Amino acid sequence: MPDPLPVATDDLIRRLAAMAPPDLSSAVRRRGAVLAVADGVAHVVGLDRVGSEELVVFDSGARGMAYELDTDETAVVLLDAVVPVRTGDGVGTVGRGPSVSAGPDLLGRVIDPLGRPLDGGPRGTGDPRPLFREAPSLSERAPVTRPLHTGVMTIDAAIPIGRGQRQLILGDRNVGKTSLALDIIAAQRAGDVFCVYVLIGQPMSRLLGVVESLRDAAALANTVIVAADAAEAPGLQYLAPYAGATIAESFAARGADALIVYDDLTKHADAYRELALLLGRAPGREAFPGDIFHIHAELLERATARSAASGGGSITAFPVIETTDGDISAYIPTNLISITDGQLYFDTVRFERNQRPAIDIGRSVSRVGGAAQSAPMRTAARNLRIAMSRFETLEALTRVGLDVDPVTRAAVERGLLVRELLRQPRFTPRGGAQQILALTAADAGWLDTLTPATVAEATWSALTSVVPELPEVIEALEAGEDPPAGWTERFHDLLLRHTGVTP
Repeated sequence: MPDPLPVATDDLIRRLAAMAPPDLSSAVRRRGAVLAVADGVAHVVGLDRVGSEELVVFDSGARGMAYELDTDETAVVLLDAVVPVRTGDGVGTVGRGPSVSAGPDLLGRVIDPLGRPLDGGPRGTGDPRPLFREAPSLSERAPVTRPLHTGVMTIDAAIPIGRGQRQLILGDRNVGKTSLALDIIAAQRAGDVFCVYVLIGQPMSRLLGVVESLRDAAALANTVIVAADAAEAPGLQYLAPYAGATIAESFAARGADALIVYDDLTKHADAYRELALLLGRAPGREAFPGDIFHIHAELLERATARSAASGGGSITAFPVIETTDGDISAYIPTNLISITDGQLYFDTVRFERNQRPAIDIGRSVSRVGGAAQSAPMRTAARNLRIAMSRFETLEALTRVGLDVDPVTRAAVERGLLVRELLRQPRFTPRGGAQQILALTAADAGWLDTLTPATVAEATWSALTSVVPELPEVIEALEAGEDPPAGWTERFHDLLLRHTGVTP
């Protein structure tokens, strides 16, 4: 016979009553099921308490983000293109939104928008930071006054950019927009400006080319690359610029300066339009959802210069936009022009004439302007925009065979020389002092006896020899200060000697 059950005594009953009931809440997790899935969006039932933009995980291991919360179902944006999600699969919540581990250990790395490594290295060990964050308030911002040296003389002299500015890069396909962005990254000194490059919706070959170019320019170690290529789900492409902004903010939070390139926001807008149409949202102009302006404005507002009371630091943003046949009045270009602090406009005709970078100075603008230039650069480049605009007008007259007076002819010849000085091969950053010396020489007419075919090589070669002989002048110019009195005469004599030009 089995042993008789023990008889509960009064003491045992009291002790059992005093014990706290076990907490099983951590072991109980609300789960849902996939009702339907198609084209990067899964419709899920059973996730009644999921939050907006909260991550979910499917039984297959795929990840998604709850984006459309209805009373009877939840529309989940899929974030994995290679992991299948099927009808009937279970799905559970994660309890947080998308985040990325951001820190200095990401420099030199290639990751996806969720922080997963794409280069075979370990996952980042920095503190997880949410991708969706509010932009700094007005009281946390500071005026943009410190220049960002891009190494591109056309920009530094005629379209100056400051740290904390948002400068749009726009133009047709294959006119050098990405090349310019990589040149700007390559011109940054390690430890001075940290760089983040975000690739959105581009082919994998573009990503491999970017990595190789930055490695060859010795700039990869100072850059974090966030990539969501064309083969990735549209949801992951949508998250890519937010991940890049979060990483840039991690540097700014330490009081450092960061630079971020969004290449490009046309593909980001296309990914968001695709998701919005799949979610059943009403289309607007050019089939984009009505909140696309808010989406990009909210993203770019995260780039700013922070006040000293907020810890200092800055984020300078270079969003890239692709136009069609030079049309800047299309919906997305118009929106971003109104959001940003200026634009660098790439002209197809200039590109075809091998005027690289193919920036149209007349149509490009920086709304920060001279406030982001040092005093010596402002003096050397004070007439550059006007002179080049006038030169292009006069050059058009000479091309049609019209006779011009000697003064006009001289202005055209001077413009040809300056245009050759502004022509710049890839990954050849010009120092700030070198740019000032070259512009000073051109403006003073010291190069007028040279020909357009020889002026660039002769000038930059001569400056390489002149710079070591003017150490105090170079130091002052690099520091943004006026050099000692009489420096122009010394520079003039040295330049003539090294170029062989007869005064």
